Amino acid sequence: MKLIFMGTPDFAVPVLEKLIAEHEVLAVYTRAPKQSGRGKKVNKTPVHLLAEEHGIRVFTPKSLKPVEEQETLRALGADMAVVAAYGLLLPQAVLDMFPLGCINVHASLLPRWRGAAPIQRAIESGDDKSGISIMKMALALDAGDVLSQQAVAITPEMTGGDLHDALAATGAELLADTLRHFKEIKPIKQDESLVTYAEKLDKAECLLDFKMTAEQLLLKIRAFSPYPAMYFMYKGERFKVFKAKKTDMSGKVGEILEGTQKLVIAVDGGALEILELQREGKHAMTIEELLHGFSFDKGYLLQN
Repeated sequence: MKLIFMGTPDFAVPVLEKLIAEHEVLAVYTRAPKQSGRGKKVNKTPVHLLAEEHGIRVFTPKSLKPVEEQETLRALGADMAVVAAYGLLLPQAVLDMFPLGCINVHASLLPRWRGAAPIQRAIESGDDKSGISIMKMALALDAGDVLSQQAVAITPEMTGGDLHDALAATGAELLADTLRHFKEIKPIKQDESLVTYAEKLDKAECLLDFKMTAEQLLLKIRAFSPYPAMYFMYKGERFKVFKAKKTDMSGKVGEILEGTQKLVIAVDGGALEILELQREGKHAMTIEELLHGFSFDKGYLLQN
């Protein structure tokens, strides 16, 4: 097929790699590069960099609503657009533009977890599985008919990062298989009674709330590891938490129960032992590494 690919982050990279290997990718659409640092370094998206490696034309419009952007897209003459974590809304005119339509690689088993953060919300909610859905795109958010699905188990130790990587690889393979059998597939409508929404991640929810139970906090820590990462504040310094476990100790909610040999913090109905974390300006490390030259005051009360 002659394809347009639309995607932005690391999740979309294996998908694009697979398309390049099996189809003719006429152009790639991705988010515009961002500038950072004092030198205003230009940071291109992972999809942008991969496209350039393969000599594929790259477009970075701020919106696809302007008629001139739509005409540029139409003139490329593609059979289909494939979308994976693009980050821009596709207006109806774009959805209707291609002979074979627009299809999306979504990181959940639709209709569960429509929306922006399906990977993190699945783990945070204690789901035992996630998966990939290949769907025909509709104007409503992630509401299109499903072409194919494949489940991926969420193991007890799996983090958001682990699940992200597993789903990215699964998505690439499932998409390739779906395109091979595209003409034979009968789309299935989603059951609207089963819809749940994966709300966009908010930095405000990353602060550890020790009034929650250890079980709830462990799910959030796993879900948000390595990004955006849960954290706590200790004497004005932010500590990101990547790994923890439940322990039998107890105390006042937010109280540091141990802070020299290990770090244990009291939560609702129990305590949380922090196993891997990161100080501001430092790299991630085990608690043993941190406590070689640092300690937390026993009895100190962490505030939410």
